[in-house]
Amino acid sequence: MKPKMRILLIDDHPLFREGLKAIIARNIGFEVVGEAGTAAIGFQMARELKPDLILIDLSLPDKSGIELIRDIYHFSPEIRMMVLSMHSKIDYIVKAFQSGATGYLVKESASEMLMQGIDHVLKGDYYMDPSISHQVVKKLAALPPKKAVVNTSGYDALTLREQEVLVMLAEGLPSKQIADKLFISPKTAENHRSSIMRKLGLHSAIDLARYAARIGLIDVDLWKT
Repeated sequence: MKPKMRILLIDDHPLFREGLKAIIARNIGFEVVGEAGTAAIGFQMARELKPDLILIDLSLPDKSGIELIRDIYHFSPEIRMMVLSMHSKIDYIVKAFQSGATGYLVKESASEMLMQGIDHVLKGDYYMDPSISHQVVKKLAALPPKKAVVNTSGYDALTLREQEVLVMLAEGLPSKQIADKLFISPKTAENHRSSIMRKLGLHSAIDLARYAARIGLIDVDLWKT
């Protein structure tokens, strides 16, 4: 009997991990052999378990998922890695592929596309969310980082979680809805908002939206006056 493909989950949202495990459990050829909520624990488990595939979130409480991908790839390049993230901006996709991942899926697509992505990545193929061309991502991954990243010092000073919140705020989502989407408290969402405004030197929701449009996080046409 063919051995099951072994999968490690690294995501700081327990409820999201439970959802992933439920999807994977319906497929007899795969099994979840471990799960972690931080980069440090995830890295340790990756070294100990040596899974066939790791599903990684980019927003982890102790370290960037991009850095974690790079660390795991350095010690064990044969482990396949696929990102599951709230981020759909091309910056993150390029950075993830450059760091060693070969798959990228936004969390909203996970319920429908997870197993398809896993199949592709474990076969050695590149895989990304269907809204982004396979060939485009392969080409972008080969570009120098300076051509693919946001050239804004204020934006780069934000944490990954703050960058997530920035996009949602720019799209007009209230703190309560942001909190629900990120599995955090409304107070924490408000704290992120205050930190973002302070770091970027912004003073209103319109300022924030225009800033996000200017650097390509949202459609600039939505905010023309």
